[in-house]
Amino acid sequence: MMIRTLIAVLALSACGGASDLEHPIDRPHQANHDVDWRDQVIYQIMVDRFANGDPNNDFGVQPSVPGKFHGGDWQGIIDHLDYLQELGVTALWISPVVKNVEEDAGFDSYHGYWTQDFLRPNAHFGDLSKLAELVDKAHEKKMLVILDVVTNHMGQLFYYDINGNGQPDDTVSGGGFGHTCLQICTQQPQLCSADELTYCAQGKGYLERIIEWDPDYDPRGVQGWTSLGFSGPADVRFTNWPKTNRTPPPRPPAWFNWPDDKPWFDDPSWYHRKGRVYVWWHEGDYSNEFVRTQETTGDFPGGLKDLDTDNADTKEALIQSFEYWIEVADFDGFRIDTVKHIDRPEIARNVRGFWGDFTDRMRAKAKQLGKQNFFIFGEGFDGKDDLIGSYTFGGTDAKGKFGRFDSMFYFAQKYRGIDAVFGQGQPTKNLECLYNSRIGRNPSDAYCATNGYPQGPDYQTTPHAASADGGIGLPPSQVLVNFLDNHDLPRFMFEKTDPNVLRAALMYLFTWDGIPCVYYGTEQDFAGGVDPKNREDMFLGNVAKSHAPFATDHATFKLVQGLIDMRKQLPALRRGTVSPVWSTTQSGARRDSGIFAFERSEPGADTVLVVLNSSNQTSETCAAPADGGACAHTTLPAGTQLVDKMPGSDGMTFTVQGNGSIDVTVPARSGRVLVRK
Repeated sequence: MMIRTLIAVLALSACGGASDLEHPIDRPHQANHDVDWRDQVIYQIMVDRFANGDPNNDFGVQPSVPGKFHGGDWQGIIDHLDYLQELGVTALWISPVVKNVEEDAGFDSYHGYWTQDFLRPNAHFGDLSKLAELVDKAHEKKMLVILDVVTNHMGQLFYYDINGNGQPDDTVSGGGFGHTCLQICTQQPQLCSADELTYCAQGKGYLERIIEWDPDYDPRGVQGWTSLGFSGPADVRFTNWPKTNRTPPPRPPAWFNWPDDKPWFDDPSWYHRKGRVYVWWHEGDYSNEFVRTQETTGDFPGGLKDLDTDNADTKEALIQSFEYWIEVADFDGFRIDTVKHIDRPEIARNVRGFWGDFTDRMRAKAKQLGKQNFFIFGEGFDGKDDLIGSYTFGGTDAKGKFGRFDSMFYFAQKYRGIDAVFGQGQPTKNLECLYNSRIGRNPSDAYCATNGYPQGPDYQTTPHAASADGGIGLPPSQVLVNFLDNHDLPRFMFEKTDPNVLRAALMYLFTWDGIPCVYYGTEQDFAGGVDPKNREDMFLGNVAKSHAPFATDHATFKLVQGLIDMRKQLPALRRGTVSPVWSTTQSGARRDSGIFAFERSEPGADTVLVVLNSSNQTSETCAAPADGGACAHTTLPAGTQLVDKMPGSDGMTFTVQGNGSIDVTVPARSGRVLVRK
């Protein structure tokens, strides 16, 4: 069913000029009543690096420089939808679409995370009609489209005039030692917390400068200061540099119906103004409270200015802005950036905060538009499973019940599971422990407790809202977004020499429960290092591997394609419950080295037994005779013959023994998906 509502359409000029948004026109929306997010395979696209489909928006393009614009755009994605359909992905996650600060410290905003204006599109990628066309054409090919959203901060639009000279100075005082430390904490230590004193004692070793664009965090707010002393809060000065789009955010157009007497994003009171978070990579030096306070009120490193999302006007402006983007382009979900930098649900689950209002309002907007199953997942860049999981729990306050995130980008699994087990050869029990923590299974497991896994459940086990109410009708614990790498991390194959490591990790990604997410280029063997080298140009192909652009004729593409197709053919791999049946608590040359085996069961569908081997030896689902020789047990009846359906497999068959045990051998860094013969 399709319904119509109002959207705005007008392109910005090719150079990102000041043309405004016109009054709305009709626009259809896709209902998504039959969508189940467990069935989806997400493909993450950094628009600028995917494909250049329209040279008319190629202003400021320098393809040879990693930190500059390379020319990718929305038309480029449209031109390669057939490639994505052939690969088999069902949902596209595209990088942010809003107008950005053009440049900062010599780097361009090609990634889209430096917002200057929440309501106008980024002219490097196209206009609003082109964005809507991308979504519509993806929908025609049965693909959903997820928008990347930033609400925590803006780009570098102002500086703190610490010395009061009216210009942004690069260095106010020398070295890596904060002036607050020099002038307050060393002179009157009773005025500083123990955490601040720790920073002052160790700050020289951090080798960080004090600059007016990006000064160190100060719990009092960034302070004005000269050699004569402090002068109170530093003045905030917005720049007016149109050439790089570093200008105060313009007021919204009349149709947005924002009251004339209310402030907008050009008002300093809408920001925390406390300076840059400095505790990262040194968290162990400070109390958790000090770390979390910085994370939720400090500027993001690089001078990205932290919005005060507790300010009622700021919150409402952000909510209305992203309601607009659902309306204007018919997106099917949001991936939301820097989630852990807003609110503290880990200590105050029943405090609604920003996320409680934002997520519920997005669901309500989807419902108003006739859209069901609007998916909202968040990025919590942290390996602390209970912290990240806290953002999936709803709560209750004086206004009633409220929700939060349907899902999270599963960093805990990336760090403690995928990297640890498949990348570093750690025991596969870590994968089982993460599952235990997620749903609250086996809280007395000694290995998991000894290795610091929370008892759980770390993720909410009930849905936030029914599909008909704009929610997805599924609990967060079932729809975590699993990934091997992304735009903020080195490619999974960076510094790895055995390509089969990727093969084994991909087999896990597509057989484990949750929603698999593929970072663009993984299927082309991209192996770049840290940002920006992990943001390769898809349209150039993989020269190191001799893959032509968008090649479909090599082993990795065919493996990903085959895994996706297998997942589509076996409902239990998409929706089935999980039951681990074998994992290892030790690494090294053992009979069962690297084995992780689990069943997936779905009513009305065949139970699937998955057996993975993360080690570099052939292993099996049995212990060594010296350890008792026991084998994995399955719930399948004795005598059941199982055949391997893994793409590229040897088609071997295995038989369930009389006591329910089964001995499955698996080649090095590979896996088997066993179904009834």
